[in-house]
Amino acid sequence: MIPTAAALTEITARLKAAGIEEPRREARLILAAALGTNAAGLMARDEVDEAAYAPLLVRREAREPLAYITGGKEFWGLEFAVTPATLIPRPDTETLIEAVLESGLQPRNVLDLGTGTGCLLLAVLHEFRAAFGVGVDINPAAAALARRNAQSLGLATRAAFLAGSWAESLSQKFDLVLSNPPYIEHSHLATLMPEVQHFEPGTALDGGADGLAAYRAIIADLPRILAPNGLAVLELGAGQAISVAALAAAAGFSCTLRPDLAGIERAACLRFCK
Repeated sequence: MIPTAAALTEITARLKAAGIEEPRREARLILAAALGTNAAGLMARDEVDEAAYAPLLVRREAREPLAYITGGKEFWGLEFAVTPATLIPRPDTETLIEAVLESGLQPRNVLDLGTGTGCLLLAVLHEFRAAFGVGVDINPAAAALARRNAQSLGLATRAAFLAGSWAESLSQKFDLVLSNPPYIEHSHLATLMPEVQHFEPGTALDGGADGLAAYRAIIADLPRILAPNGLAVLELGAGQAISVAALAAAAGFSCTLRPDLAGIERAACLRFCK
């Protein structure tokens, strides 16, 4: 056993040496996770057992994402279980939820393509209490995780999750279609930070040669699956707004854009042209 303050100092120093940003904050999170407590519970402990946190620290030093180590990540004020089968929810993606809320749409049925943890779909269902949603992911393990997240958030009766490729297996129309598709150019994957490159699922990152393969597939299906007065909101990578807007226009959709907090055009909002 060692003093809690000494443990935090040791963990912080090792994380800093490993190149981790905000090492002190992560040190607290790792130690709290190892002890099965929160920040308040951590500060109430005078001593901790090194054996409890050592395995978690070694994993983070190897640049495994903290969310995979702790098993959870907050998104839109909700807590989501996370596994290596899915991307880790990111604050930038909350821009899509903001865009939906500002659109004035009151969706009754929602589709989330490439649902991952289910964070987009379940955040929308949390906001629109009369809506029902369907999440689709090509990875059955991701669809199963999203289903578990729906259960833990009390939304299981209002959501269904399927394993499949985009909207291929669907025939109904939806008021709202959401997607955070893979949009990294294949040649850029090797330049990503270690946490992303080596641990997050490649199928959820790789957007093909130009980063637009998933947008082409999704937009091609929108005339079939989007209700006449519906809205599709797609996450964009940096610099992709013009290209995605062009794909949308060619398919008969108008496109408006919403930036994230960094000023990057992050959400493309598509509607049928009048």
